[in-house]
Amino acid sequence: MEKKEEQLKNRVDSDSKKAEKTEKGRDDGDHDQLPLMALNHVSRLCRNVQESIDFYTQVLGFVLIERPQAFDFDGAWLFNYGVGIHLVQSKDEDRLPDTDHLDPMDNHISFQCEDMEAVEEKLKERNIKYMKRTLEDDEGGTTIDQLFFNDPDGFMIEICNCENMKLVPAGSFGKIKLPFDRHNPPVELNNGN
Repeated sequence: MEKKEEQLKNRVDSDSKKAEKTEKGRDDGDHDQLPLMALNHVSRLCRNVQESIDFYTQVLGFVLIERPQAFDFDGAWLFNYGVGIHLVQSKDEDRLPDTDHLDPMDNHISFQCEDMEAVEEKLKERNIKYMKRTLEDDEGGTTIDQLFFNDPDGFMIEICNCENMKLVPAGSFGKIKLPFDRHNPPVELNNGN
């Protein structure tokens, strides 16, 4: 008898947790999805960590942040725009991509930008090789400008004004979740002072 009571209690507890989630704006179909909030960081192997720090801070505006002292390998953490870049010193340069190869159809990370001309000017000033292209969607009447270039280790970066394109879910599978207030880690502004 006690076992049946415990099973009933567990079922009731489970049902109330489901109801609580539904009240918070999630429907019963969300139970198959992971409780993700946002992209936290992208990790990149480096030929030279300091050169990569200089690139990501001076060209892309990332900020060098402290990383846990428990790591016993050379690397650095950078953060800005709601995402981190974790740099790790490569032990095998053969694992790194070719620094001269630019192909928009290849792996890359992309950042939205408010002023494409300012980014292009900065790339020219720093003699960074880049590829520029414009995509036009005649149906939607949308134009997207893109700049592609590599970091010092050959990882491709795209800068775009992709906010011009409306996100339209393809079918009814899943719901788009936009991070509003919890995707950024807490920031220590007084720098220990």
